[in-house]
Amino acid sequence: MLGAIIGDIVGSRFEFNNTQNRKFQLFHKDCSFTDDTICTVAVADAILRGSDFGETIREWCLRYPNPMGAYGGSFNAWLHSSNPQPYNSWGNGAAMRVSPCGWAFKDEAQTLRAALASAAPTHNHIEGLIGASTVARAIFKLRTMSYPSFCDGEIYDFVESTYGENWSKDVPARGVFDETCRGCVPLAFFICHQSNSFEDAIRNAVWHGGDSDTLAAIVGSLAEARWGIPESMQVKALEYLPEEMKPVIFNFYDTYIR
Repeated sequence: MLGAIIGDIVGSRFEFNNTQNRKFQLFHKDCSFTDDTICTVAVADAILRGSDFGETIREWCLRYPNPMGAYGGSFNAWLHSSNPQPYNSWGNGAAMRVSPCGWAFKDEAQTLRAALASAAPTHNHIEGLIGASTVARAIFKLRTMSYPSFCDGEIYDFVESTYGENWSKDVPARGVFDETCRGCVPLAFFICHQSNSFEDAIRNAVWHGGDSDTLAAIVGSLAEARWGIPESMQVKALEYLPEEMKPVIFNFYDTYIR
């Protein structure tokens, strides 16, 4: 899940000003965590506490009402509603926050149920549910396969069965701002497929452009399960986070990952 947070932080300064330089500085003074990190931490906290996903997401997001990049309009309305109800979103927010579900459970069925439950409070459109479940199940498969690969084998077949045989040919072009799960999730797999390390995947996601922080968050969540994260990047990313987020992250890793 820290892979998603790193992708969010690194991509944050380029969300509305995409970079043309693939050799950009990863961690910069203009970087920050965004709603992607807040929601990812909230999902992890809900799993740790056994609490309702929707309530826990609202609890965390209300603590940070004005993150860098802001919340989407519909999400913000849901967040401040006196009677919050799912609003049939098919946006990529369901996929960017789901990574803790991919790590916390011992079998694919539990992983799938948790992923769907994490998306449902807001992203109950079929594409939102598919996006969340696809990313979480892929993380589960990557972390449990003896030799994980995006080039062939089970992961490639899995993505093809979910998004069609042309999934790698139909991804948005570089620089296209696509906030949908349908556009963003296959693209995240394609970028990982073309990368050779965690850092390479993050760079490729941010350089691809469009919704750079959320795309990099999804890519980072997959890349962590595929390659792991260099310790130096883990340490640096934590410097950008509020102190109250760190115990949730440490507790989640101690409980489910290490």
